Amino acid sequence: MCGAEVKVLPEGVQRVAAVLQARGHAHAPVMLDDAARTAQQAADALGIAVGQIAKSIIFRRKSDDSAVLVVTSGDQRVDEKKVEALVCTDGKRLGRADAAFVKARTGFSIGGVSPLAHATLSVTLIDQSLFRLDEIWAAAGHPHAVFQLSPKELQWLTGAPIADLAVDVAAEVEDEKLALQRAICLVTLRAHTVDAAADVPSPCISVCRMSAATGWCEGCFRTRDEIAAWSRADDNSKRGIWSAIEQRMATMQP
Repeated sequence: MCGAEVKVLPEGVQRVAAVLQARGHAHAPVMLDDAARTAQQAADALGIAVGQIAKSIIFRRKSDDSAVLVVTSGDQRVDEKKVEALVCTDGKRLGRADAAFVKARTGFSIGGVSPLAHATLSVTLIDQSLFRLDEIWAAAGHPHAVFQLSPKELQWLTGAPIADLAVDVAAEVEDEKLALQRAICLVTLRAHTVDAAADVPSPCISVCRMSAATGWCEGCFRTRDEIAAWSRADDNSKRGIWSAIEQRMATMQP
């Protein structure tokens, strides 16, 4: 070996390599210098588009505590409701899979979950978005390990069915627009009562979610500080907040 150090592959990678070798797959796992726990990290390390990363998402099926694996493209988000419709036929739902559950069911740690060679049998689905690509890369049982394959080879190696499992981005954007229009309409109607009301009304419409983009509540268009101060504010201060809200809504009109 010319004095070269022989590196032993991590146990999880050895399991994946053994399955690939037994199935006659042409590409063995590759160890990266840096961890690739996310699709973007893996894509950057390999010099490929993030969509070429076949990321493994694990859910927990509540009815029998089984692991549900969805393999999708790195640039897509999984629509949990679509997955539930296929694997939760008893009406129960999918649950969150924490690190301990993932490790116990798959034998791999989060960030290195391979689509094959799981410690226990997982319910596996493949998102159809992968099939727009010729070459993809999947985790190989360790955050530093990946292997190359094609979407057809992924389906052959796992035997998993193919389905539309990704979030419909266009529909999601349309839903967000409708939610914004509804919030603006409700808050505007309440704003019309401010001058006539004995007590300045709260702009809250029971949608309590802060926007990361603006820093305002998506239901009442107040900042966190304004929401926190509202109950202690006098009427003049509340009217000042209402004035700021109306200005904000004017800039957000679709």
